[in-house]
Amino acid sequence: MGARGEMARRIAEFDWSATSLGPMDAWPQSLRTIIAFMTNCPVPLVMLWGPDGYMVYNDAYAIFAGDAHPRLLGSKVREGWPEVADFNDHVMRTGLAGKTLAYRNHVLSLNRTGVFEDVWLNLDYSPVFDDAGQPAGVIAVVVEITEAVMAERALRESERRLRFLDDLGRTASTIVDADDILAITTRMTGEEMGVSICAYADMDEDQNGFTIRGDWAAPGAQSIVGHYDLTDFGELAVSRLSAGQPLVVKDIERELTAGAAATFVAIGVRATICMPLVKDGRLTALMAVHHAQPHDWTDQELALIRAVTDRSWAHVERVGVEAELRRAAEELRELNETLESRVNERSDALLRSQMQFRLLVQGVTDYAIYMLDPEGHVSSWNAGAERIKGYAPEEIIGRHFSTFYRPADRDNGDPARALEAARKDGSFTAEGWRIRKDGSEFRASVVIDTILDEQGDLIGFTKITRDVTEREAAQRELETAREALFQSQKLEAIGQLTGGVAHDFNNLLMAISSSLALLRKRMPDDDAQAVRLIENSMAAADRGAALTQRMLAFARRQELKPERVDVAWLVRGMIELMQRSLGPSWEISTRFPPDLAAVFADPNQLEMALLNLAVNARDAMPGGGDLRIEASPRKITRGEVKDLPAGAYIRLSVIDNGSGMDAETLARATEPFFTTKGVGKGTGLGLSMIDGFARQMGGVLQLESVVGTGTSAHLWLPLAQESAAAPDRAPTAVPQPARGNRPLTVLAVDDDAIILMNTAAIIEDMGHRVFEASSGAEALEIFTSHPDIDLVVTDHAMPGMKGTELIAALVEQRPDVPIILATGYGEIFDNLPPRALRLGKPFSQDELETAVRKVCATSV
Repeated sequence: MGARGEMARRIAEFDWSATSLGPMDAWPQSLRTIIAFMTNCPVPLVMLWGPDGYMVYNDAYAIFAGDAHPRLLGSKVREGWPEVADFNDHVMRTGLAGKTLAYRNHVLSLNRTGVFEDVWLNLDYSPVFDDAGQPAGVIAVVVEITEAVMAERALRESERRLRFLDDLGRTASTIVDADDILAITTRMTGEEMGVSICAYADMDEDQNGFTIRGDWAAPGAQSIVGHYDLTDFGELAVSRLSAGQPLVVKDIERELTAGAAATFVAIGVRATICMPLVKDGRLTALMAVHHAQPHDWTDQELALIRAVTDRSWAHVERVGVEAELRRAAEELRELNETLESRVNERSDALLRSQMQFRLLVQGVTDYAIYMLDPEGHVSSWNAGAERIKGYAPEEIIGRHFSTFYRPADRDNGDPARALEAARKDGSFTAEGWRIRKDGSEFRASVVIDTILDEQGDLIGFTKITRDVTEREAAQRELETAREALFQSQKLEAIGQLTGGVAHDFNNLLMAISSSLALLRKRMPDDDAQAVRLIENSMAAADRGAALTQRMLAFARRQELKPERVDVAWLVRGMIELMQRSLGPSWEISTRFPPDLAAVFADPNQLEMALLNLAVNARDAMPGGGDLRIEASPRKITRGEVKDLPAGAYIRLSVIDNGSGMDAETLARATEPFFTTKGVGKGTGLGLSMIDGFARQMGGVLQLESVVGTGTSAHLWLPLAQESAAAPDRAPTAVPQPARGNRPLTVLAVDDDAIILMNTAAIIEDMGHRVFEASSGAEALEIFTSHPDIDLVVTDHAMPGMKGTELIAALVEQRPDVPIILATGYGEIFDNLPPRALRLGKPFSQDELETAVRKVCATSV
């Protein structure tokens, strides 16, 4: 037939007389012509002739057919490819009816090599006509695109994996607790991979026992947190993980010994990838993903869990170092007399410490920090080295460091002289030109230090390279970072201090104010001087309580009750109070646009903040002046207002035309205890309190001021969501107890003997019977032995058992018992039972009576 190639020969030699086609010399000319065309064509072609579709194909199709060739030649297509018989029946019916078919990216499951595989194809089927012009067969063009499809899938999978790793990295970078990082990592990884369990574990010192500290389990899967022995999971697990290699098992019961399989199955695992973390030659930790059923793990899944393990433990090490730095800072703070000197000494110490160097080496990108062996070959490589010199670690480790020198400098022996100088003097410092991977040159500042073992023998060098063209920019960044560190350390210290001081001060005020209140009730009214002294003392205690609230507001530990607030309505409602507070020499005006959106804030704290700003404005205008309060909706982008995320806000402004502030004063205005007022005229907590309140609400306080012109204080507050509760502008009726006014049996609990005694006295003065307990354990005994107790009033911060723990134990015995939790801290308790409420210390008898009525109102 004029054709060349293997298939032309095979077609000619084949015994066609055994088929319905008959011997070749009897074939119609149309078939002979198309066969000649096929055997000379490089595209995979197959002829399906006759009603049974006898297969005749060319060399390219023979390659496509794999191990099914040459069996397919001369076979019926239904019998040749039985796995797709129905598909080919449809092809034959359509083609013999004179019609064409075309498929793109069509997948068929074919057995070409003894196993079934998915094959993606572009297929074109056309009828072939006999000498009489009737459809007698079908010719198929078969182009396999499996490799392209799989490559595209791999690319999409790689992009998806990179996006996931990027999302995971951004999330983990904002977290400062190692357990939180691993909890987020296991959840995100488990959901991304669709596994049953994702867990992390720490190895014991003996590297056999390990503790699963946390895990994420899909719905229906059980948590596997606990301690285990590695040997129980089989020799394969021990050998693989101890060697730093992942343990990958697709079917636990088929691939492991019976004992090891039973250990896995007992915790609900039938397929696993366990990824080891080896540090300094020791197996230190594990991260694992499990399926509850056998699972054929892919290379992509293995690559993902390996990347997750490396990155998550890098973040864990980061927060560990940061925690070490914080602990070191706390120790340093205790050694200094003032906050200023403590922060300065801590900053100096941090720059000298080995922990800072470790952190620098692990994550710094401004310096190329790496190690050389004694001959000058690179043995380690950090991110800064990759950025500055352009080489990835696998490209440069093992090569000589002279690679970075210009050819002329290498020929002059500069690399050898640098190492010799370091060997002789212990260190070598120089500046010179170096070469990046791409051939570009940069000016480098270089330090080479020797590394000696315990015997003093040279074991290598450390080398630090800096691109000095970036020096000024890096120095500015360093100064900015130091200042930010200084401020955050100072604010953190003061915040911790104020939270603790406020609690202790509230307890003292509780003892004082309750004693004075009881004493006042027992004083005869005709002793006017004594009554006046007591009332003055009570007023002073109230002022102390207000001061602690300011301290808690600054420390962002106050309890807030945010709701939808109509700013214009709130301001107009307090104008009269403001005017009385300021006096007639100061004129107040307001400016609000119609239909101003509501904000989400605590209205009481917002009123206090506005009143504070108004008083500050008055003090800046001692001779009188104009004070304007206005609000406007604003939509800002990221970075437009410092410390404020992008979004929609209401900017509430208090604007005066007073003396204004210079730049130095403005920069320190919100610092705690900073004030420009005279001694005894201000605590310096006003603006810091307002700033703390705004940040708790998701906003910020912004100050703008010009000397001689005035000051604008802007409170940025987030918009209220439509689902947020609307403010209740109507007076709230105090609920009346269902019990009527009968005396109650009350259990009072407090570890402070004075407060306990005074609380009991107040309750008795209210006409109730009181049991006293000085601890949670004692309270439980009394409560258990006296089922007639109607109400429990308990402190929170107690040794041994906190108030919330006591409440949980009480509710377990009697779910309906009314409880009042009294605390001097600013905590917000989200999980109190329905018949419990929080009462802040110090509280008055009236406040306690109101709390008792509220908590007993719904009791049976």
